Amino acid sequence: MRFVTYVHGGAEAAGVLAGQRIHPLPSGTTVLDAIGRGPAGLRATGEAALARPAAAALEEVRLLAPFRPPTIRDFVAFEAHIEGVSKALDGLEHVPEVWYPNPAFYFTNPHAVIGPYDEVPIPPRCQVFDFETEIGAVVGTEGHDLTPEQAREHIIGYTIFNDWSARDLQRPEKELGLGFSKGKDSANTLGPCLVTADELEHLRDAEGFLDLTVTVELNGQVLGKDSAASMSWTFDELVAYASRGTWVKPGDVLGSGTCGRGCLAEIWGRAGTREPAPLSAGDVVTLTVEGIGTISNTVVANDVEVVPLPAARRRDRGPRH
Repeated sequence: MRFVTYVHGGAEAAGVLAGQRIHPLPSGTTVLDAIGRGPAGLRATGEAALARPAAAALEEVRLLAPFRPPTIRDFVAFEAHIEGVSKALDGLEHVPEVWYPNPAFYFTNPHAVIGPYDEVPIPPRCQVFDFETEIGAVVGTEGHDLTPEQAREHIIGYTIFNDWSARDLQRPEKELGLGFSKGKDSANTLGPCLVTADELEHLRDAEGFLDLTVTVELNGQVLGKDSAASMSWTFDELVAYASRGTWVKPGDVLGSGTCGRGCLAEIWGRAGTREPAPLSAGDVVTLTVEGIGTISNTVVANDVEVVPLPAARRRDRGPRH
């Protein structure tokens, strides 16, 4: 099943997409509410919606992000991406050995989630804006210290994830070694729908990877293609690692990391030149994932006036009292 959140007639609602028609969930029920009922509850909610008349055609609504996740962990599971971006940032086309033992991730901003066709303002003071092409696995049942085999049963579905990045803001943050902040804080696209895990099961290969073709376009030009089967860890393994020593909860999104040739920085690193240029107002980024759908966002200028802040005050390092 495919669950969506949309605006129709000025009101926000949630529903199940069947072909080009949307069948509504009960008034006041969100997709996140339905996710919280677990796989069986989500299916029952969807079947009940499909038994009701359609509320609107897809072309009559504005699609929003399918749901508002409580957390977003973003992994880096594609070796090709690490290699290409390393050359762009450090001048060395290599994969650091520290990347291999465990699937690394950082937490990004769930309050910055936008819809699959929303405009994306360039972050304040950003001159090098970029996109990142990912797939998000969505947790449907809470779990703690899961094995990969158990974790598979906790994944309720998948969506497309674009982790927008301010590369020039990201570089000095990297030097401090605390992780990303404003370089990754402005926008995260999710959509166009939440596809339940059973719909993609036939595309799973013998090693447990989902062989989903991923296509990246900028202004109608294909920049690259990859497959989710190029990941170095399965989604089951990512969820298991995320649950180690803590909880994963319904609605948590776990990003795959950027696929090969899935962002400008990687393309720049391999080519040795910034072509195509960093994103600017009017650029359209379109990402398609087999079995899930397509998202397409237009970049727009940001007219927010930035209030300057002082640099850190240098202090006497001794105690004040």
